[in-house]
Amino acid sequence: MSENTGFRVVVVSGSPRPSNFTRKAVGLVLDELQDSDQVRVDLIDLAGMDLTQPGRGEEEQAKKLQEMVHTATGVILATPEYHGSFSSAIKLFIENLGFPSTLSGKPVALLGVAAGQIGAIKSLEHLRSVCSHVGAIVLPGPISVAGVQQLFDDRGNCLDEGTEKHIRGVARNLLDYIHRNLCPHVALEEMIRKGGHEWMRHYKDS
Repeated sequence: MSENTGFRVVVVSGSPRPSNFTRKAVGLVLDELQDSDQVRVDLIDLAGMDLTQPGRGEEEQAKKLQEMVHTATGVILATPEYHGSFSSAIKLFIENLGFPSTLSGKPVALLGVAAGQIGAIKSLEHLRSVCSHVGAIVLPGPISVAGVQQLFDDRGNCLDEGTEKHIRGVARNLLDYIHRNLCPHVALEEMIRKGGHEWMRHYKDS
């Protein structure tokens, strides 16, 4: 991917609750992504959406979500831990991405937040399994945040420097993967394309 070529990242905040802590953690991820002038970020905040079961509701809404994910270079999914698993809002989001899923072949980074002291380990394990099942490339090193209620103030500022660095690592992990694995591939395709054009021009002139 050339220096003048940007790419898109879709970030999904997976809590249906208003003023939730998942969205506060996602704020740090967005800030980290937007530090790069190459990245265009699209936020899907499920707290502000009324998703329906596939085939039972607004097809246009599902098509819009599918198009956003389809055209993205990478995806970040953030979920709270509810009853030992990820949120039903995230599950419904994934179900609205069609079959085959538009997550298939996409690099996906995971972030989980929880009130308890063991963090969101279980929810991330379950979410990794579902994402892998639909064909996503789930990146290693998902980030689990424990005791999230004590880590943010009312304005969304993180009160712990180590935790903030940890959360921002979700964005860096995805960007590193894109730069290492996807950018060289796109650049190679572009070089081959340009080389092919040069060869054709030489062939016609000879």
